[in-house]
Amino acid sequence: MSRDFLNPDAPIEKHRDGDLPHWSQDEVMQFVTFRLGDALPSEKVMHWKVQSETFRNTWPPPWSLEVAAEYHREFTMKLERWLDQGSGACWFRDDSFRNILEEIIMRFQGERVKHHAWVIMPNHVHLLFKPIAPIGKLIQAWKSVSAKRIGKGTIWQPSYRDTLIRDGGHFANAVRYIRNNPVKAKLRNGEFTLWQSERAMLVK
Repeated sequence: MSRDFLNPDAPIEKHRDGDLPHWSQDEVMQFVTFRLGDALPSEKVMHWKVQSETFRNTWPPPWSLEVAAEYHREFTMKLERWLDQGSGACWFRDDSFRNILEEIIMRFQGERVKHHAWVIMPNHVHLLFKPIAPIGKLIQAWKSVSAKRIGKGTIWQPSYRDTLIRDGGHFANAVRYIRNNPVKAKLRNGEFTLWQSERAMLVK
């Protein structure tokens, strides 16, 4: 059954991709981040993974809203701050590379995916979308095809981070986060690409 938001009483499909756990439920909206392979210093990532796993072992999901908020304050936002520092090659400062990724992301809009908002930052991407095809296959296709067309070798981090969208308020917060990310990172026009659906543009 297709729906936009998470149903906590319905089954959730869980799997791991490398070190990261992934959840999906039918065609429920997802907020996804994936990054270039050199976007974060490896020693920071290793330390983050140990602390994150300790948190998850202490408070196994599914989480209450309070525990989820604490996790995102302590772990998700820490990664986001590191990404926004602009480490690595930052291939997507180049608008020709952003144009390639944009075309690939939007190629099957309405067929395999329904995008609501996304932003291509210099070294990472945030997307808010409804997956019509399996989410793992979508992301694998976006990354593999873009890497081949950009021609810089294996540029992407192997995995990705995903969050199921709980409700309308969570959707609005995700839209605002995507919209404001270039501002927080102090990017100039021409260093990022932002796209929003009509539904996302209604969020104030």
